[in-house]
Amino acid sequence: MRGERGESYWEHYESLVEEQIRRAYDEGAFDDLPGAGKPLDLPARDDEFWWVRSKMRAEGVPTDALLPPSLRLRKEIERLPDDVRDLPDEAAVRAVVADLDRRVVAYLRAPSGPRVPIRRPSADAVVERWRAGRPAVPVPVEPPAPAPRRPWWRWRRRA
Repeated sequence: MRGERGESYWEHYESLVEEQIRRAYDEGAFDDLPGAGKPLDLPARDDEFWWVRSKMRAEGVPTDALLPPSLRLRKEIERLPDDVRDLPDEAAVRAVVADLDRRVVAYLRAPSGPRVPIRRPSADAVVERWRAGRPAVPVPVEPPAPAPRRPWWRWRRRA
């Protein structure tokens, strides 16, 4: 099937969707759209896990979740001083260290993934660094208590 100018039927065929898009374009419906002229956020060609990273970013999951348990625990131990810096008291600091220590011990009992040397966190060392990073809190000095008053019947004049 050739047309008058030697073109095939399919070269002139325009689907209903293509026709609506062409009409909208001609009417200016695509002018001044947000993001017009800006580059697309496409993944790198050599990144085969781009979809995992984009899904994790969309869900708000940190990329540390992909690490094996040994490396994840090691990163948590390294970040421990920063994590406890804003805690209000020593008991809260010790609770965070105890929780991390419990997870390290559980990993050391049944290791999985790559064997990375992990040392258990010391609560005393973390508390000492926590104290050193806090401003010195002045201890309130109480005024001395007034001397007890003698009852009126014991008043005597001293000579």
